[in-house]
Amino acid sequence: MNRIQAKLQEDKKLLSIYFTAGYPSLNDTLTTIENLEKNGVDMIEIGLPFSDPLADGPTIQVSSTQALHNGMTSNVLFDQLKDIRKTVSIPLILMGYFNPMLQYGVEEFCKKCQDVGIDGLIIPDLPVEVYHEEYQTIFERYGLLNIFLITPQTSEKRIRYMDSISKGFIYTVSSASTTGSQSGFGKNQTDYFKRIADLKLVNPQIIGFGISDHETFSQATQHAKGAIIGSAFIKHVTKHGVNNLKKFTDIILKK
Repeated sequence: MNRIQAKLQEDKKLLSIYFTAGYPSLNDTLTTIENLEKNGVDMIEIGLPFSDPLADGPTIQVSSTQALHNGMTSNVLFDQLKDIRKTVSIPLILMGYFNPMLQYGVEEFCKKCQDVGIDGLIIPDLPVEVYHEEYQTIFERYGLLNIFLITPQTSEKRIRYMDSISKGFIYTVSSASTTGSQSGFGKNQTDYFKRIADLKLVNPQIIGFGISDHETFSQATQHAKGAIIGSAFIKHVTKHGVNNLKKFTDIILKK
């Protein structure tokens, strides 16, 4: 069983953290992953920086630009991760844009993901139909789950189509805007979370975008299996570095 699927079966609300590989410093990637697992995080999304990150808000865009300046590339990341499964057991998801995968070669990219122990991919600009028709067999050949994003504007028909070809979770984007933290969710968003939960999809939902503290984590997980935090975490490591993560996770989980 894929590590993501096994984690989703656990009887708890899941905390997933997104961070940008190679940020703040090029060689912080491994330390960040290891310290997140030590401090109670359930899954990690490793962001592969890209020069035109359409779905990312300003905080993550700045971190991506810095990581690229630091020298982060697909090859550098794969080299950094080559021994990660000697020290880390939680699911690792690579999040990035499709152009770097195309340049690398989709099958070769997937093979490298399998080699280093990546469990899934989130590719915001890969249309679901293109994935289904052209790439699903390649992803599955290398044991990779593809995670689809939905927004409040995604139709029920399209959501059910994504659900029918998914084998992990549905990434429920809290709003139609880019990533970035906010202070609490309004009624429209909580109604949206409930509406998606009421669809009784095959795959559980994990909510991302706009989650930054215990309050927003609790609101998001009331109607979902878990929540993803990105921008707020990037701000934390920008200020405090990657060796002091306990304070951040304790605030989210109220330990």
